[in-house]
Amino acid sequence: MKLSEMREWLAKRDIQLTKSLGQNFLHDAHQLQRIVDAAEVTKADRVLEIGPGLGPLTELLLERGGEVLAIEKDGRLVEVLRERFSSQLSRAPLTPSLSPPDGERVADSPGEGESGAAGFQLLRDDALEFIRREQRDWNDWKLVANLPYSVASPILVELAQSPHPPKQMTVTLQLEVAMRLMAQADDDDYGVLTLLVQLAYEPGSWFKIPASCFFPAPNVDSACVTLSRRERPLLTEEQQAAFVKIVKRAFSQRRKMMLKLLKADWPLERLDRALATLKISPQERAEKLSLEQFVELTRALMGD
Repeated sequence: MKLSEMREWLAKRDIQLTKSLGQNFLHDAHQLQRIVDAAEVTKADRVLEIGPGLGPLTELLLERGGEVLAIEKDGRLVEVLRERFSSQLSRAPLTPSLSPPDGERVADSPGEGESGAAGFQLLRDDALEFIRREQRDWNDWKLVANLPYSVASPILVELAQSPHPPKQMTVTLQLEVAMRLMAQADDDDYGVLTLLVQLAYEPGSWFKIPASCFFPAPNVDSACVTLSRRERPLLTEEQQAAFVKIVKRAFSQRRKMMLKLLKADWPLERLDRALATLKISPQERAEKLSLEQFVELTRALMGD
């Protein structure tokens, strides 16, 4: 989808893009192809796309993928997508794995849905709320999306912490957020987002995308990052909840010693014993501890 086509569609529908929704559409064909290549999308894949906008990435996903579910919040853009992909949309019911818990078809209202006979589903919904509300089994899905800047981090965390997270996430987001996803202990970008996502995913390949590749051009550069789900969970579901609590508390005041912060949630005696066992200094700050150390600290505090 060329930039000129984007402008035509927006003018045709008299659509003024909304900054609060993070509506910066990637139009560079080369970069779009790189994203799909990085995700290694095949006909065997079920693909979740969040924020399809005018559908430039959707086109490629439909060409390369098997089943595609696109979730778009802006009703004006949903109408454009319906018109653009009308031949691939039908009124057939959603596949069982995507149907609501009570088995009813999603209605034509906020959360409305259309199902494509060739495996294309289009939902009008707030993607973050949808993921929180529906609690789907994403185990055999891939997330491939140019995520809206405003909700990219919470969407990734929500999926990473879900009981059945996607097997792979290839996402385009702000460069600074991408750096956090790939950071290691003691890096400037290392923090809560890093640990909450990396507990479930290993960061892989990435590439930078200049602002000029988007319309309208944002004030920041972007990057596409591929995250692969770990073969085995590092912690049990109960331990994961404790891990989240520990990490958030430990980074609540980055310049403070971690021990002083964790005392709010854990008995000092247990903390001292766990840190001593793991040979972690009581004066250490959270930014110095690796993911593996936080995992071991969680296990120690949980009595494992």
